[in-house]
Amino acid sequence: MKTTPEHNAKIANMIFASVYPHYVTKVENKNRTKAELHQVIEWLTGYNEEKIQELIEEKATFQEFFNLAKLNPNAHLITGMICGYRIEDLENPVTRQARYLDKLVDELAKGRKMEKILRKE
Repeated sequence: MKTTPEHNAKIANMIFASVYPHYVTKVENKNRTKAELHQVIEWLTGYNEEKIQELIEEKATFQEFFNLAKLNPNAHLITGMICGYRIEDLENPVTRQARYLDKLVDELAKGRKMEKILRKE
């Protein structure tokens, strides 16, 4: 499934702070912790808890969120389907990176072991 320019713009302009509480709820409902969620976010983006909070308070868009990130060199190992899209086929970088994060949160919520989520080559 190919994304449209409108879809990519919608993802880029979404406010991270509006999605973050849903990530927390999703993982906590499956007996995972906010600390584990932060570990996953830090692995993907390089952001520590303080920086995550700062981006939430600044109401950073996903575009800003990922432009500032130091994406993990193994992020390309995140593959599979999320929200009807095959991650590795997404051409738009921000959309792909947002789906990376969605996929990691899903894996955390599904009980996958942290060493599997935090991909090593």
